[in-house]
Amino acid sequence: MAQTADFTIEPGSTGGDAGSDAGGGNLRFSGPLLVSTVGHIDSRLRHIEEPVGTIDLAGVERIDTVGAWVAWSLSQRLDAKLTGASTDAQRLIEAVSRAGTQGGAIERERLPWYLRVPAQVGDSVIGMGRGMLGVLGFFGQMVLGTATLLRHPGQFRMRALVHQMELVGVNALAIVGLMSFLVGIVIAQQGAVQLQQFGAEIYTVNLVGRLTLRELGILMTAIMVAGRSGSAFAAQLGTMKLTEEVDAMRTIGVSPMEALVLPRIAATMLMMPLLGVYSSVIGIIGGAFLASLTLGIPFLTFLSRIQEVVPLHDVWVGLLKGPVFGLIVAVSGCYQGMQVRNDAEEVGARTTGAVVMAIFTVIVLDAFFAVFFTEIGWG
Repeated sequence: MAQTADFTIEPGSTGGDAGSDAGGGNLRFSGPLLVSTVGHIDSRLRHIEEPVGTIDLAGVERIDTVGAWVAWSLSQRLDAKLTGASTDAQRLIEAVSRAGTQGGAIERERLPWYLRVPAQVGDSVIGMGRGMLGVLGFFGQMVLGTATLLRHPGQFRMRALVHQMELVGVNALAIVGLMSFLVGIVIAQQGAVQLQQFGAEIYTVNLVGRLTLRELGILMTAIMVAGRSGSAFAAQLGTMKLTEEVDAMRTIGVSPMEALVLPRIAATMLMMPLLGVYSSVIGIIGGAFLASLTLGIPFLTFLSRIQEVVPLHDVWVGLLKGPVFGLIVAVSGCYQGMQVRNDAEEVGARTTGAVVMAIFTVIVLDAFFAVFFTEIGWG
């Protein structure tokens, strides 16, 4: 029994050379047509230039899907007829031909360019609607899980909460502090440049203090946590979905909502106000550092002026935004992670979606907060 695949091309039955035969020659395969045996004849098959009328598979001892695809695709390229195939070979060739035909049909049915954009917009709108319903259902599961934990407090996983607080809060201190320090320097520098035109550079203290405590401290922290922890939530839960760990938890009677989702949400809501205050303080220190170098305002004088020019309600504005932003970031990450279904590629797509969803929602809510607090006299 031959262990390698091979082929020969015989002239047509009418005699003469193959090029003069109207029906073309006969390409005869021999040996096993398997994925392990067709590699060395692939390049020769690609360079066949003689007209071929039939492809004879009678000499094929064994065949697999790759061999069937080689024979069928060759018959399509050379416009030749397959003959001599065994029952198994015919079944495989029919299967690969259906796959090839369906792929061609999909390509032929592609919409023209002027309809593709409206179709994609419609698909996006429908996807957004389904996403909103999914998030609403996710909130419902959260409420039910929270109610269960309130009835049975002993089921709450305190160790998981503390662990997530460490990951979300303590481990983020360095990057949040560095970012806030640099943002404070930028605000002080750009503000001072503009205020110096009016001889009002002393109001740089007001600008840095109010803007940092009221807006940028908590907003930049939320964006940083969304990119750092929100993406981690989505990737972790998505991987657990793929490896069926979530299904295994349900099988043994453990609620994934109570064990995985709620500790992450609670930790983020608790740590976000603290990180926001920390970010604001470091931002003010950055502004004071620049003011002492370029504006001649002593470092301690800058800090003491902050207490005089920043109203207390600006601090409360930042504190009240913290838990809401933390809820948005954590829900976005956990929701997207729990929606993973198919493969590892979807984990990456859902992780990206979690970050985009969190940042977009946080910025929109921040705008609403700005209007709301102005209306109640905290502007």
